[in-house]
Amino acid sequence: MDWGMQNRLAQLIKPDGHCMFMPIDHGYFLGPTSQLERPGETIKPIIRYADALFVTRGVLRAAIDPAKSKPVILRVSGGTSVVGGDLANEGLTTSVKEAVRLNVAAVGMSVFIGSKYERQTLLNLGKLVDECEEYGIPVMAVTAVGKELEKRDARYLSLCCRIAAELGAKVVKTYWCEDFDKVTNGCPVPVVIAGGPKFDTELPVFEFVYDGMQKGAIGVNLGRNIWQHPHPVAMAKALHAIIHKKATAQDANEIFNDVKSGKESVVT
Repeated sequence: MDWGMQNRLAQLIKPDGHCMFMPIDHGYFLGPTSQLERPGETIKPIIRYADALFVTRGVLRAAIDPAKSKPVILRVSGGTSVVGGDLANEGLTTSVKEAVRLNVAAVGMSVFIGSKYERQTLLNLGKLVDECEEYGIPVMAVTAVGKELEKRDARYLSLCCRIAAELGAKVVKTYWCEDFDKVTNGCPVPVVIAGGPKFDTELPVFEFVYDGMQKGAIGVNLGRNIWQHPHPVAMAKALHAIIHKKATAQDANEIFNDVKSGKESVVT
């Protein structure tokens, strides 16, 4: 692995081997998502807890201060919407030259394994890896399932993650599931946990993140369960503690409640 690739990965994955990525790319298929209508304002109080942002080039240019940004993972796939025919029918929407121009630490795209667009999205991943390797840019593959969330079991997700790694992804973003160690043990590159649907309470989020970290994930790529929460700073700090300070789910719940009630500083 050459210096540029190592340097970019080091921007994303901290010396403890863990990472907390914050996705704000949801508008690329959902439009103005609740609490993300003005993404620059949404992330101001919570960006300090993120190790990187996962974002499209449009929002990056329009809403993120280049003097105050965290490392960027650039969303480079899309072409479908929540009101269209099939979310899986994605293509590459952003060039590697654009990624270089924006000085990003990595790029990310979705693959839809098991869908009728499986071959298309996997070939796009291979093409993207080929182009990014020329410039030392890591690729994060996102094992998307579209609207079919029932697919999220260990057998299916381990298949997805392994295929993404085989095609050259340096990091894979996937969903947490029962027996998550079967997913991480079969994937030769680091795995980060996606958030999935927003939960109504905090503890289940802390529990699945803690379980995933114990079973081999290096971190998370969580958005809606943080910035759509009524107390986003408390959520961000609690999750940061699980990822970087070895907190348990119960520890995180206590941190959340302390920050929410004002007993604990938001910056420590």
